[in-house]
Amino acid sequence: MIIRKGLLTALLAVSVTTIQAARQNDDDRMNRFVDSLMKRMTLQEKIGQLNLPVSGDIVTGEARSSDIAGKIRKGEVGGLFNVKGVEKIRELQGIAVGQSRLKIPLLFGMDVIHGYETVFPIPLALSCSWNMDAVRASARIAAMEATANGICWTFSPMVDICRDPRWGRMAEGVGEDPYLGSAIAEAMVQGYQGSDLKAANTLMACVKHFALYGASEAGRDYNTVDMSRVSMFNYYFPPYKAAVDAGAGSVMTSFNVVDGIPATGNKWLMTDVLRNRWGFDGFVVTDYTAIFEMIAHGMGDLQQASALSLNAGTDMDMVSDGFSGTLEKSLRERKVTMEAIDKACRRILKAKYKLGLFDDPYRYCDPERIAKEVFTAENREVARKVATQTFVLLKNEGGLLPLPRKGKIALIGPLVHTRENMPGTWSVAASFQKYNSLYESMKEAVAGKAELYYAKGCNLMYDARREADATMFGREMRDPRTDKEMLDEALEAARKSDIIIAAVGESSEMSGESSSRTNLEMPDAQRDLLTELKKTGKPVILLHFSGRSTVMTWEQENFPAILNVWFGGSEAADAICDVIFGKVSPSGKLTTTFPKHVGQIPLYYNHLNTGRPLPEGEWFTKFRSNYLDIDNEPLYPFGYGLSYTTFRYNGLHLSSDSMSTTGSIKASVTVTNTGDFDADEVVQLYIRDLAGSISRPVKELKGFERISLKKGESRTVSFDITADKLKFYNSELQWVCEPGEFEIMIGGDSRNVQTAKMRLQ
Repeated sequence: MIIRKGLLTALLAVSVTTIQAARQNDDDRMNRFVDSLMKRMTLQEKIGQLNLPVSGDIVTGEARSSDIAGKIRKGEVGGLFNVKGVEKIRELQGIAVGQSRLKIPLLFGMDVIHGYETVFPIPLALSCSWNMDAVRASARIAAMEATANGICWTFSPMVDICRDPRWGRMAEGVGEDPYLGSAIAEAMVQGYQGSDLKAANTLMACVKHFALYGASEAGRDYNTVDMSRVSMFNYYFPPYKAAVDAGAGSVMTSFNVVDGIPATGNKWLMTDVLRNRWGFDGFVVTDYTAIFEMIAHGMGDLQQASALSLNAGTDMDMVSDGFSGTLEKSLRERKVTMEAIDKACRRILKAKYKLGLFDDPYRYCDPERIAKEVFTAENREVARKVATQTFVLLKNEGGLLPLPRKGKIALIGPLVHTRENMPGTWSVAASFQKYNSLYESMKEAVAGKAELYYAKGCNLMYDARREADATMFGREMRDPRTDKEMLDEALEAARKSDIIIAAVGESSEMSGESSSRTNLEMPDAQRDLLTELKKTGKPVILLHFSGRSTVMTWEQENFPAILNVWFGGSEAADAICDVIFGKVSPSGKLTTTFPKHVGQIPLYYNHLNTGRPLPEGEWFTKFRSNYLDIDNEPLYPFGYGLSYTTFRYNGLHLSSDSMSTTGSIKASVTVTNTGDFDADEVVQLYIRDLAGSISRPVKELKGFERISLKKGESRTVSFDITADKLKFYNSELQWVCEPGEFEIMIGGDSRNVQTAKMRLQ
């Protein structure tokens, strides 16, 4: 059937109008419902909705007699978090809707950060796939599994931009770039929330930590942040805004100060920016005890901190008992208004309505879903495939990788046989006993084809106390044997083998919350092990585990092949084998810059130029911006990552060398797979504004495309350059593009690019 263009346009207009009308009708119904409910609520019940207490480890059958149960019956609880198990959740929800006066259902949240029982790679690793379909799929599967076990709210995505890898929570984030971070934030929200939050398999997202948490001074967790508003809006705010624009239902405050005021009590941040400027209409929850911690920030006592937070626009108090314990008194003393309490209560009730909890408070409590939807073969296959796309090949001298499955292989290192460390940090719902260690997967992969010798070789580090701090939450791996006994065993395995695979680096809890480090080099015991393995003369392949950028200058100089595998989730071990033995060619690209020395930090690709830049290729020039003892360049730049094949970029072409603010230019380049393996490549577009009203970065990512090429195949990749790609926030915080000259760069990483120029008229 042929439909005339005009008729099709009219039909689409009618369709959009119908959808908008339906949404408006639903909003009207929601507002009428919430209005009616709030008229019946007491002050204490309204304040109760703002309370998110810690529940403790309540087991099924004990909920009715717990202290939390008593608070729920009185209407003093708005939600609970990190309760795992549909039976427990059903029991607690039953108290809320069956025994409280107004029968208001509870929210149940959890730190579903990178998967539920099917665990995906840590978020930093996931960002290195540059694959938004994979990112979206990871969140979709996490939502399906978590909701099958009673959860309706996740404290994710974490989109804090981080330029300092000393900060352990880099592992939870999406790297150093605001453009890529924004794309990932949008994809995560879409994956969690889907198109209908009332569906029983969608999950309300909570974007965090608002704001600027990734810029904590000295890379020390919970520390101070201080920056200009120009930097906030241009480099740190974009991913939060992208998540809000994508419809995130909630936002979590950060621990740090912003302009000297803790974020939780910062009205400019929570009201002026988040609500008034960006139009956010969901609710704001604090991070764990953030209101109480404002006392240490010098904001007064708990009552003062609580009033400051509510007046700023914070709606729900996680654990501090500040709202529940002080707001009634503050209202009597006119330190807060009834209007402020009502606004906060209304936002939380609306969230529960949007989730469909008033229609069916048990919609997430179907026990039959667990067997069908959690840790299924299909989910695990997706997680395994996604993990292979996150690994970054940093070096492959002489084409040592991929390995043939033959001969004698020594598998050595403290991370070889520890399934608990494969998923990575913040995998709170993980079932470690279901996952393979690297040794178990590799043994299966080479069965009947190669001989495999395993030795631990050393502990994670020499200091037992420091290792205990780095292997919390069931990740312990300390070996009671002496250092010499373990080394002798490793050298014996190495001598019997043709090649050595060393699984080394961080344990999963060496990165993550409260896991800051000043020394980012290989831990002492592991470096000594690698030194001895190198002396054997056998080729050594490094499988490097980490949750951050690390300093690998020594490793780059001494070992022929390095594959950075981050922490790849529940299917990490099988995925590593897929890449090591060539079933899949590595295609991950770094989303953080790797320094040559910790003294270079902060080191990031999209920096401003100095008035005295070091000439390209120089090490040191007096009276230039440089160091006496090391050059300015990173070890591995942003966007970097090798493959088992090679790619050639030819003929960067602009469709025009000038454009107006209402026009566009197409930038194209031909990419050819010039090697012997079919593989994926991430083509990256960077732009530099050569002259602006404020200083502009030396380059900024403004586009990317992940493509698959068979060996010998070529493809032309094009990017549309519009005024939006040239815009920035000026000194007045206006979103503008300014006429002038721009450099357009396309390449396989931020350092190796082809360049052309254009002018905006």
